[in-house]
Amino acid sequence: MPRLARLDAPGVLHHVIIRGIGRRKIFLNKADLEDFVDRLNSILPEAKTACYAWALMSNHAHFLFRTGAVGLSTVMRRLLTGYAVSFNRRHKRYGHLFQNRYKSIICQEDVYLKELVRYIHLNPVRAKLVSGIGQLNRYKYSGHSVLMSKRKCEWQDTDYVLSYFGKRIGDARRRYLSYVRAGIDEGRRPELVGGGLIRSVGGWLEAKKQRLKGKDRVRGDERILGDSDFVLEILAEADEKLDRYYELKSLGYDLKRAEQKVCEIYDIEPEDIYLKSREKIRVEARSLFCYWAVRELGYGLSELGRRLSMSQPGVGYAVSRGERIAKHNKYQLLG
Repeated sequence: MPRLARLDAPGVLHHVIIRGIGRRKIFLNKADLEDFVDRLNSILPEAKTACYAWALMSNHAHFLFRTGAVGLSTVMRRLLTGYAVSFNRRHKRYGHLFQNRYKSIICQEDVYLKELVRYIHLNPVRAKLVSGIGQLNRYKYSGHSVLMSKRKCEWQDTDYVLSYFGKRIGDARRRYLSYVRAGIDEGRRPELVGGGLIRSVGGWLEAKKQRLKGKDRVRGDERILGDSDFVLEILAEADEKLDRYYELKSLGYDLKRAEQKVCEIYDIEPEDIYLKSREKIRVEARSLFCYWAVRELGYGLSELGRRLSMSQPGVGYAVSRGERIAKHNKYQLLG
């Protein structure tokens, strides 16, 4: 069966799971763990990706991210490729470290954010890396200890998560801890990490209820965690993007056409787009070109980066800037 395309957009909430190939260990010692955390500390702020929960175990890890201007695929490629190279060099090994692609699930925030934060932060307990809530409070390689104010982590957004539990920080932290404790006996939650249709209608019990009511054809998708309306909304948005891409492609729009359009707007030559100039007009032209190339024509950040001699994060920022320029001036590639 062909793999489904990833779903992503700025501001989307993702539950991300990575595993070692053949379920082998991806963290062998403290140096590995610290290396991975250092990379998160560098990459997430630069990509403007918010992290609400995370937990590192020996052979897998979980994260709850909200994407910013830079897409999730770019963030994960930088994180995992860089770490794998470093890991292999450190342990004098060769070959792949991670199992296939990372898994990412778009999540309906109002329904699942609290549950996912708890589920992710209880992973060290389920993996028996810690024996209970007391040790979990001090476990260094999980966002739970940060939420409990046992240590600091600049790239983890604790305020947003705790706001779900109360307005006063002390009360919110106590309620959060009580909520986590209540989840220890729930064990594994397959509907939060898999299950396709079952997950998309709200879990096994809800699926049974739907069947009893004769609702067998509730829409589901293995890339999305949410109720049926949320699933349909996300898929509709994805279809709109694909429809737009194929419409432009059928009309002969490509990078050359995007270049021409940008040059007409700014009265410049095509080579000006590719110059590493900080002159305002060229920066704006390059940004608008990046926005149309990525968001309208479907080019990847890495491919465009090679063409423009820019880093992937640099292209991501240019896309975000170009989007603001296009909206402010009502510039359109088609038309």
